[in-house]
Amino acid sequence: MPNSNEVGLSETQVRQFIDQGYVRLEHAFSSAQALACRDILWAAMGLSPDRPQEWTKPVIRLGLMTQEPFVEAANTPRLHDAYNALAGKGRWIPPAGLGTFPIRFPSAQDSGDTGWHVDMSFGTDNPDFMQWRINVTSRGRALLMLFLLSDIETDDAPTRIRAGSHQAIARRLLPHAAQGMTLQELAEDGFASTQDCDEVLATGPAGTVFLCHPFLVHAAQPHRGTRPRFLAQPPLLPKDAFDPAVPPSPVQVAIHLACDLS
Repeated sequence: MPNSNEVGLSETQVRQFIDQGYVRLEHAFSSAQALACRDILWAAMGLSPDRPQEWTKPVIRLGLMTQEPFVEAANTPRLHDAYNALAGKGRWIPPAGLGTFPIRFPSAQDSGDTGWHVDMSFGTDNPDFMQWRINVTSRGRALLMLFLLSDIETDDAPTRIRAGSHQAIARRLLPHAAQGMTLQELAEDGFASTQDCDEVLATGPAGTVFLCHPFLVHAAQPHRGTRPRFLAQPPLLPKDAFDPAVPPSPVQVAIHLACDLS
């Protein structure tokens, strides 16, 4: 187990990540940084927090944002320590910003995107996202991350997380080796192998970050509150492929334990 004095996370937090597939960090970035990010996102949408009559869609998606507030929020010293702790010291690329942003609004409309899934990490040049791929070594992704840019409570469409589901996904991916599986293949059974996992809601004040295993099963949900929900869900990108010559990171340890690999 990594030394918590060296990595900025406690042994308990690292063990939770290995076992449950996520760790929750409050105050990972400041509320002032979150506000600056929201101001930019409001302008990008052409909307205003003061004109709710114009919030006519259940969700608006925006891409990567590289302005200074986003870069700063993604690269605080606390987060860098946590990236080192979970993905391996020096084995990741500092985020160049934040994105994508599924910004959800209070609405009775069906947004059509609330199914359980795992984020794919390669083959993304295919125009059909159901053909994007993931493999057992998590090619192309070191972490799944959820940045809460607004206060998110139970009614504010928090992301649903199936705690421990990364273990079942690792076992499904193992026989497929380097080529991995497509999202369509993984979703054929509706992620039935994870249906008994405890469900956790990604709630917290603005500035909270959920650092998640790349195989964690998660889903959106309708917005039943009154305030728009601002969230970024970027990957943490790896510098290189997993290297068996160096000690495994907690991301790899979780895969090894799930698959009963030495």
